[in-house]
Amino acid sequence: QVQLVESGGGLVQPGGSLRLSCVASGKISSIEAMAWYRQASGNQRELVAVITGGGDTNYADSLKGRFTISRDNAKNTVSLQRNSLKPEDTAVYYCYLRQAVGRARIVDWGQGTQVTVSS
Repeated sequence: QVQLVESGGGLVQPGGSLRLSCVASGKISSIEAMAWYRQASGNQRELVAVITGGGDTNYADSLKGRFTISRDNAKNTVSLQRNSLKPEDTAVYYCYLRQAVGRARIVDWGQGTQVTVSS
């Protein structure tokens, strides 16, 4: 089993900064990618950013330039940094991990961490 534990959420004032972290543990063999998704109330879950095992990154078009994803392969950790937060960044942020096991692809999700941007 794989466990993904997110941290760093909470209440942040507009214009403030955010750094979320996710630590993966358990049965981990070959990580293809780790990512952050978010889901605002009443909306579908959407991709924020993804980073591969080789360090390649990709961001949602609407969010490019606003978030920075990084990864520590040795610690199986992925982080998400955002400065100048806006109320529309309010959402539950989910950590995502995809592993390659033979020809299969196994996906795991974290429980999510709430980020609220409000004064």
